[in-house]
Amino acid sequence: MRLIKQLFWVFAVLGLLFAVMLLFSYDVIKLEWPSFMEIQPSYKPMEHPLPPPARSIPIEGPAYISLATPPDNPVGADETSLGRGAELFNVHCKMCHGETGAGNGQIAPFLLTKKPADLTSAAVQDKSDGELFLTVSNGMPNTMPALNENLTVRERWDVINYIRTLRKTQ
Repeated sequence: MRLIKQLFWVFAVLGLLFAVMLLFSYDVIKLEWPSFMEIQPSYKPMEHPLPPPARSIPIEGPAYISLATPPDNPVGADETSLGRGAELFNVHCKMCHGETGAGNGQIAPFLLTKKPADLTSAAVQDKSDGELFLTVSNGMPNTMPALNENLTVRERWDVINYIRTLRKTQ
């Protein structure tokens, strides 16, 4: 009889502890726990990127020297370049600019301040290859991220060659 009473109290205490644990685990009772993630500075992606070291040149060579005219396209728009450009466009650009480059990608409805450019429009297609290269490389302030860290110089020129074909598909 005494053993049964002791087991009853042991199970009662364990049941009570389990019930309290469930209250906390299902957020019935919420406790604020400090975390190191909350007290450290945070940055948005590509916000305040570090400048390249002084007098440094990328492995693939200088793509553009500032204060000069926009660069000329050194990559011919052959089948290989257009194929690579289409693949890279689908990976890096399609989500905002859309399948056909009309600025109607999956993310476009959620961009509140400025919508993606219509790459098939005359305003974009009338720009030189060098101007498009600089836009892809450096991005647009507060609208388009710079892709110079994601794409090599050759890959950026392939994307430019592919963007030139978008006007013909309208």
